[in-house]
Amino acid sequence: MNFIPISQPSIGEKEIAYVTDAVKSGWVSSLGKYIDEFEKHFAAYCGVKYAVATSNGTTGLHLALVALGIKEGDEVIIPDLTFIATASAVKYIGAKVVTVDIDSDTLCISPDAIKNAITPKTKAIIPVHLYGHPAKMDEINKIAKEYNLFVIEDAAEAHGAEVNGNRVGGLSDAGVFSFYGNKVITSGEGGMITTNNENLCRKLKFLRDHAMLKEKRYWHTEVGFNYRMTNLQAALGLAQFERIDEIINKKREIFELYKKHLTNVEGVKLNFQATWAKNVYWLVCLEIENLTVEDRDKFILKLKEKGIDSRPYFYPVSEMPIYDNSNTKVAHEKSQKGINLPSYFDLSIEQINYICKSIMEII
Repeated sequence: MNFIPISQPSIGEKEIAYVTDAVKSGWVSSLGKYIDEFEKHFAAYCGVKYAVATSNGTTGLHLALVALGIKEGDEVIIPDLTFIATASAVKYIGAKVVTVDIDSDTLCISPDAIKNAITPKTKAIIPVHLYGHPAKMDEINKIAKEYNLFVIEDAAEAHGAEVNGNRVGGLSDAGVFSFYGNKVITSGEGGMITTNNENLCRKLKFLRDHAMLKEKRYWHTEVGFNYRMTNLQAALGLAQFERIDEIINKKREIFELYKKHLTNVEGVKLNFQATWAKNVYWLVCLEIENLTVEDRDKFILKLKEKGIDSRPYFYPVSEMPIYDNSNTKVAHEKSQKGINLPSYFDLSIEQINYICKSIMEII
């Protein structure tokens, strides 16, 4: 079989038509109808009043932190198992990254670990909806309310995921999404911030565009950023968004096919879905008991020899030399034995059968 990548976007006629229309319109930069439409429809999808498009998910996190007033010397709690962008955005503003452990089943931040990490300097929590499963937002919001903390959802990997029937992105002060090429839907590069707070929305849009006053062009009263999405990116993003239910349903079908083959394989665990949650299975997660880091890397290499791409779970943020080391037992255990498998829209039944057969042979 041809090499099977871990991810690739599904680009159809609608995506090509919208992007072509944007090019022909001449509105190719940060103004145009597709930006407005993408923001409006994405906000409605998440059940919020406002959405602000950004150049990518990382700049979205940074922008949200700045707009909420998080500053140098403050502390922000994040899960230790996440993509580095979650931590980087906190570093950008000079705040302290406080990494805490995760829940063994959901792989998302542990509410108990959050509570134990709160200090007088704590100002915000960034729960990450990891690999498509949402964090325990009800418990997290209860803690945040008790200690007067902001909550910013990092929903980069979880478009359409739900907590008790409510979609992520509308469960906190602000939600941040990524539309990178490997995400649930893509705009190539791009991001989105969702919120119900009108003042926050106004601040986000102000800072996104160099903090330039609407009433007086080219007049700047504070430091802003060039974090705008282009109309070309929004055209692709809107076309993808109009297929979001189709894409998520296919991802869930793909997971069920993996589950059919691998559930009863001894020592193997796949993605979990809590009773209160909807998992969108951004990436299929394979965990193998008693796997060392060396074994995991060999496993990935053997899959590659069979023409199958895969990747390890994220490394714990606290292992990076620029961050403080944390005693996060679960995050370290999961990182060591976790592997992500191909999960993209156009993956065929034959390919999934081949991947599962190969996994069982290697085991």
